[in-house]
Amino acid sequence: MKKSILREYAKLIVACGVNVQKGQEVIIYADLDQPEFVQMVVEEAYKRKAKAVTVEWRFQPLEKIHVRYQSVKTMGTVTEWQKAKQEYLCQTIPCRIHIISEDPDGLKGINMTKVSKARQMTYPILKPYRDRRENKEQWCIAAVPGKAWAKKVFPELRPAAAMEKLWEVILSCSRVNEDPIKAWEEHNADMQARCDYLNSLNIRSLHYTADNGTDLTVGLIKESCWRGGGDTSLQGIYFNPNIPTEECFISPMRGEAEGIVYSTKPLSYRGQLIENFFFRFENGKVVECGAEKGADVLQTIVDMDEGAAYLGECALVPQKSPICESGVLFYNTLFDENAACHLAIGMGFADTIKDFQDKTLEECRELGINDSMIHEDFMIGCDSMNIDATCADGSVVAVFRNGNWAF
Repeated sequence: MKKSILREYAKLIVACGVNVQKGQEVIIYADLDQPEFVQMVVEEAYKRKAKAVTVEWRFQPLEKIHVRYQSVKTMGTVTEWQKAKQEYLCQTIPCRIHIISEDPDGLKGINMTKVSKARQMTYPILKPYRDRRENKEQWCIAAVPGKAWAKKVFPELRPAAAMEKLWEVILSCSRVNEDPIKAWEEHNADMQARCDYLNSLNIRSLHYTADNGTDLTVGLIKESCWRGGGDTSLQGIYFNPNIPTEECFISPMRGEAEGIVYSTKPLSYRGQLIENFFFRFENGKVVECGAEKGADVLQTIVDMDEGAAYLGECALVPQKSPICESGVLFYNTLFDENAACHLAIGMGFADTIKDFQDKTLEECRELGINDSMIHEDFMIGCDSMNIDATCADGSVVAVFRNGNWAF
């Protein structure tokens, strides 16, 4: 891929993704196989007058070794220097850029029980820090091809050709064209217009049905609002959390979900694939789940904590979207969630509450926003997906028909 195009992508992530402001610090999280592109992102951040840019590298093989040899106690310990780091993040509120390229199967065979226990131990310690940063940060998740990931997506191609092909699809879906910034401004305006219409309906519940057996009704919070495209931090800075994004989303009312829903795409969870799965809800909670592949991992997710069995997000994505129309199965949530309607179990978003900036995080949760240590999206959209909205006045409005917007 031409360096000039990659440079435009790096600019997009920095300027439109996190929208770095003069004097802000930036942290970049990336895999070891991306030094050249990360270098571009670092330089672009400095060109926008970032105060300091830090890179934290990830390497899946090392993660497997750590899990294999460390005890649960060690894995679940938050050291004093780690606490000091969290405190520093709360004090400085840096921009966070996540550049993902990992192998969807890279952590296959890892001891998930061990990982889950360790996470349950660290979560109560780290949660207060996370809550203090909630909605204050600018953050962005974007992707670049990794060799193993590219080969997983395009197994019929040679490694170099698979990498090039994945680059092409990622850049196309991310609107990296002659003028990416302008393209994103227009896209965000379109997303906002759709959210404005959904908010005007004053929806109280959504009813999902599809030919695969999905029949699920989800209640919404009276004080909630639909969001999509870019977001605005509590500091008043506009940014784009996901590049790409095609979703209009909302956080549902905790405890109000009835029925069954079937997945339409695999879920890659911490380097392990879960395929052809379902959830059955009663009184808002998952009471049964199953999968043709990865059923044990799926159950581990649901059992992570009390909130993990409740919904945290409802997102609407039409089949007529760039990612879906590419015909590519990415085995990556960032892309696959933007190719189909999806739900998420776990943590909800406080910023989907109207005037959330004037409320505390606890006040938002008291209104019905779910809380959990996890937030896992899973794809449910398909060509036969119909979604009907029941509004506050009792009227029923078609939102989706045959997988696409009904308006």
